[in-house]
Amino acid sequence: MEAQAFERAAAQTLQWLTEMTGEQADVIRARIMHCTSAEDCIAIIEERGSKMRCCPHCQGTKLYRHGVFYGLQRYRCRECTRSFNALTKTPLAFIRLREKWLPFLQCMLGSMTVRAAADTVGIHRNTSFRWRHRFMAMAKNDRPRPLQGIVEADETYLLESQKGSRHLTRPARHRGGRASRRGISHEHDCILVARDRMRQTCDFVTGRGQVTAIQLKACLMPVLSPHALLVTDGAAAYKAFAKATGIPHVALNIRAGDRGNRFLHVQSVNSYHSRFKGWLQRFNGVASRYLPHYLGWRHVLEQRRIATPQLLLRAALFPRGS
Repeated sequence: MEAQAFERAAAQTLQWLTEMTGEQADVIRARIMHCTSAEDCIAIIEERGSKMRCCPHCQGTKLYRHGVFYGLQRYRCRECTRSFNALTKTPLAFIRLREKWLPFLQCMLGSMTVRAAADTVGIHRNTSFRWRHRFMAMAKNDRPRPLQGIVEADETYLLESQKGSRHLTRPARHRGGRASRRGISHEHDCILVARDRMRQTCDFVTGRGQVTAIQLKACLMPVLSPHALLVTDGAAAYKAFAKATGIPHVALNIRAGDRGNRFLHVQSVNSYHSRFKGWLQRFNGVASRYLPHYLGWRHVLEQRRIATPQLLLRAALFPRGS
């Protein structure tokens, strides 16, 4: 299914869920709950455990099995004598109700809001919020490396948000509010996106205000192939970055109407920006500190590699970028 068709189907499904009666919602919940099981979830977790070669506490390699706890195999390290399982020192450690993990991940594949997912799976809305960010804390690193061939790079900006914070560092805005002045300033979060012609995408939250050459070097150098051709707009930071690193670079003067040609352009990355911002609107604003999680979530949906909750759980447990 194409990304746009998937988004339309997800939005229609969400509308149906909000219009359902209590009995209808119970039927949907029961069907989702029975499509997967706790055994499936534990089996995927144990895949990670079977690949562990060192202790997460001391990095020791002398390990042995040490019983089963809450359905998960435990291991013990002979060097530090501490025990652990496949989830120790991960964001998913100590999360209970594993029989509801996969149904919840199915809701995430449908881009459901916190409350809609909580009602569908049968958990509290606070639990739904915590689970969302626990799962995405690892999946956000699931990125391709390196980007090859022609690579487009451009940044987009979102107004900084401290949604949910109890200790604001600035006066509160009402319903999101607006920046105090026009243009890009330190009141905006910068999101840098790089995308090659194979639709492989890497994204970064570089900080507040306009992106700098130093930030570009820190973000792009680890993910760019040495033979990649970087295509950007005419911003000075990209020119300084390309000159300092020796990366082949084509700068398009967008303000002067230079849109490039059928091969050299930044339309793919700008389209990605548009789809991300449109998808983000359903959540009525997100906190700046969680932006990497939402970028990871969108990346999972955009790549269309992950179509089942089992695959999404594997992406969370085995991120390629970690």
